[in-house]
Amino acid sequence: MRGSTGLSTPRTTLFTACRRVLLMVMLLSLAACGRASAPPASPGDAGLMVVAAEPFLADIAQNVAGSRAVVATLMPAGVDPHAYEPTPGDLARVADSDVLILNGAGLEESLLEMLRNAGGERLVIEACAGLASRAVPEANTSSEHQEGDPHFWLDPNHVIHYVENIRAGLSEADPAGAATYAANAQQYVARLSELDRWIAEQVAAIPADRRLLVTNHESFGYFADRYGFRVVGTIIPGVSTGAAPSARQLAELVDAVKAAGVRAVFLETGSNPQLAQQLAREAGIRVVTQLYTHSPAADGPAAGYLGMMEYNTRAIVDALQ
Repeated sequence: MRGSTGLSTPRTTLFTACRRVLLMVMLLSLAACGRASAPPASPGDAGLMVVAAEPFLADIAQNVAGSRAVVATLMPAGVDPHAYEPTPGDLARVADSDVLILNGAGLEESLLEMLRNAGGERLVIEACAGLASRAVPEANTSSEHQEGDPHFWLDPNHVIHYVENIRAGLSEADPAGAATYAANAQQYVARLSELDRWIAEQVAAIPADRRLLVTNHESFGYFADRYGFRVVGTIIPGVSTGAAPSARQLAELVDAVKAAGVRAVFLETGSNPQLAQQLAREAGIRVVTQLYTHSPAADGPAAGYLGMMEYNTRAIVDALQ
């Protein structure tokens, strides 16, 4: 399934060319004071310029695209998409793209204004289109995420749905490659199904009464639902990292952790550990850092979406056994 989301505008060749030149000048002038940008997209065999918003999404999409397209990522590795601020280079990358892949469900809310103003014409694929959000407590929602919890990808079965949406979108943009996309998608779905079985087997080693999760923010809900965990609470009360807990909320979390017998609090890469360390001291539990959620590692055991999920599972199982 695909979503236009109102982000496509008519292409005018001269206007677009001038816009791109201007954007590149802006990017060069800001390079000295801004963060490093991800490299521009490169066309594959099909000549498509494909950009995915997040690194985990780019890896999933690349497995579907194969050699017919090189999928670039808009956000650099390690960046929190909830707090992401686009640069002029990001605008240029989107303006040049033929296909833009978003997670959807409000995850890229901070990007929408930039995307509407990017110019050019592209197919927009919303990877999670068609999935129903899990229920999130009203106290844990914000104006940024009225659509619910966007972290579908932490359940590999939802990623199978992502793959189908991406396959359909790439086939629409590149009909000649439809058979290749279908074959690649089938192979990747088989690997996702294998991953799902492997995670379930690993989690089975944790006694049922220890399958308790406390995380930095509400991101592991789909993972918990799939593999039989209970989310006791989160340090940041919401599906976004933009909020901050009050002293009362943190004290209530300490009480809940003690009452439930929680053994560890888990932090995603890039999270500030200060509140987690305070929670751990007061509740007498350990802090497990470096879970990968939005961005796989560049290399090593947490590289790629599959590696990221395997790494996270091992870290959780090791801490809770």
